[in-house]
Amino acid sequence: MTQKNENGKAISNRETKNSAFITYFSDPENASQLYAALGNGEASPEDITYVTLEGVLFIARKNDLAFTVKNRVLVISEHQSTINENMPLRDLLYLGRTLEKLLDERSMYKRGLLRIPTPEFFVFYNGNEPYPAEKILRLSDAYLEKAEQPMLELTVKVININLSSGNRLLQECRPMYEYSWFIQRIKDYQADGWTRDAAITQAVKDCQMEGVLVEFMKKHGSEVINMLYTQWNWDDAMAVEREEAYAEGVNQGISQGITQGITQGISQGITQAMSQDILDLLEDLGEIPEDIVIRIQTEENPDTLRRWHKAAARAESFTDFREKML
Repeated sequence: MTQKNENGKAISNRETKNSAFITYFSDPENASQLYAALGNGEASPEDITYVTLEGVLFIARKNDLAFTVKNRVLVISEHQSTINENMPLRDLLYLGRTLEKLLDERSMYKRGLLRIPTPEFFVFYNGNEPYPAEKILRLSDAYLEKAEQPMLELTVKVININLSSGNRLLQECRPMYEYSWFIQRIKDYQADGWTRDAAITQAVKDCQMEGVLVEFMKKHGSEVINMLYTQWNWDDAMAVEREEAYAEGVNQGISQGITQGITQGISQGITQAMSQDILDLLEDLGEIPEDIVIRIQTEENPDTLRRWHKAAARAESFTDFREKML
């Protein structure tokens, strides 16, 4: 499936790369310890079931992780350097797609109450800017009209995992402490004038000497270094700057009363998510023909996209899907 990054360069889902953080906590042993430290009670690795979706919140690098345990579904995202204030909105869309994956579509139309896992949302921050040890982001903060008790609310807990934050999570979750220690060591070397690549390489060696992330380094080795090279590359830094500039522009627009543009932006975001849903379904049939990709990505009518989504779920071939698009 063809997508494009911010520079217009074509990428595919096969090129989507995990961050080191997500790879590390994709180990059920580490995930179970994180779950317990978040205050949800004890869990064993056997309790962890991953339900992570491919390439949903991000495109060039997969920074999201979702797993179920003890009737809860945790959606976890890691931001290397900045907090995205739109995470509640992104997580709302992510949750919908996750529940679609977990549930039988037909069961939603039964009269009896359908039980679903209790969702929880977390972002782990390890950037350089000062940030509270913990902070709550709310979906309702984005509403154009404020309500004292909004009918739909979604909260995301942002947890500062920098060693300097002193967050209790670092004391109660050894895997998180070791990961943060590793990242801090890279930052310290860079602060001393080391190049990014040299700092990462030396920090990996330090882990071996200090007995930190031992099993993780044994299992992934040079792959960790490559992940971090990608994570800290210049293109990512520029992408973050563009994202921050866009967010600042949106805030200025709100202050000037330009609500129409904001509404249009939200509508476009929802349309893009619907288009991506269709493409994800069609990818199971093989390499999607370019004409179908272009048609789906340029369609702006939500009703048409909903109809195509149903067709994609039932299509047995691209020819079959083309006929149902008419």
